[in-house]
Amino acid sequence: MSDDVRGFPAFGAGGHLARTWWGRAWVRAMEDTALDLRQLKAGRKYAAAGLVGSITVSPGRIAAVVDDVDGGPFRTELRLAVLSEADWTRFLDRVASRAGHLAALLDRDMPRDLVTAADDAGVHLLPGIGDLDPGCDCPGWELPCRHAAALSFQASWLLDADPFVLLLMRGKGEREIREELESRTAPRAELEVGDRTPGVLPDLAEFTPSGAPSIPAAPGVPAEAFALLAANAAAQARAVLAGEPWPGRRVDTVRLAAEFPSVASRLGEGPEFERAVAAWTHGGRAGLEVLDSAWTPPKAALAAARAALANEAPVFERNRCTAGDVQLRLDRAGRWHPYRREGDEWWPSGPPEADPGLLIG
Repeated sequence: MSDDVRGFPAFGAGGHLARTWWGRAWVRAMEDTALDLRQLKAGRKYAAAGLVGSITVSPGRIAAVVDDVDGGPFRTELRLAVLSEADWTRFLDRVASRAGHLAALLDRDMPRDLVTAADDAGVHLLPGIGDLDPGCDCPGWELPCRHAAALSFQASWLLDADPFVLLLMRGKGEREIREELESRTAPRAELEVGDRTPGVLPDLAEFTPSGAPSIPAAPGVPAEAFALLAANAAAQARAVLAGEPWPGRRVDTVRLAAEFPSVASRLGEGPEFERAVAAWTHGGRAGLEVLDSAWTPPKAALAAARAALANEAPVFERNRCTAGDVQLRLDRAGRWHPYRREGDEWWPSGPPEADPGLLIG
């Protein structure tokens, strides 16, 4: 299943200011474009009050239905130009050329120097003044109206949690980006140990065809191992600084196998391991959690799912919903993960969606 479209459940009431520097840059681009500051103030209140419905993100567009104390709901969207393939090539080459940038992005961080390097290469990831194009079917003429402003504020919260949301708006989904980064960090040349003088390490000044420096394979050590070790070390360091527990050995092994498919066979084997890797590939840690365990969700979440699947005669068991040869599993963030039956087992079959109706059929 494609990850070109991602759905996010409504935030509900209780908003906050953007926490990351790139989330704040998004808000600033919207504020600098606004002609009426009163619309921005109202939009911030609407976002905090939970008047924005579920949000859909796709290349060049983020959309939601926004309610209003004086009417509505209204269909609202923000458009942002997608990057050209040439721009994507330059950006991904920059990311892959530095292990720190690669590790940070895979850990859902957006270092300032990465964005600066992309800007220097003529690739502008974050929107500037006038780059965000709001639209709404409300009767107001000001743009952004309070509905588009509310959507923009909540979009900054999505960006706080996952910069891949911004990259999807710029044209590529997370899976495609990971695949392209993996192809760039694979060994540039198949060098055998016998091809080098014994005891002499490779010259670190070697360059890739694009002109970006890279670390070539050392004798007996594949080049992708450097990227894997760098990503793993950076992720552990961030977890320590944030006071977050580092996952146990099994979870971390599954994560590495999913993020670096070229070394997956060295980390584990067998159907259970493959199912776990598939779960992480499609849904991250939440995907692995719904594979491993069941939980009892709120009644409102199950009622909404029953309404969305009314024509499918679904059978619910805790957070699992079975409709024919499809099973959906709800994670604690409100997303449904699709499964397909293969033999006697249910296998993860695609990325999660907030709307379970999108996963049936």
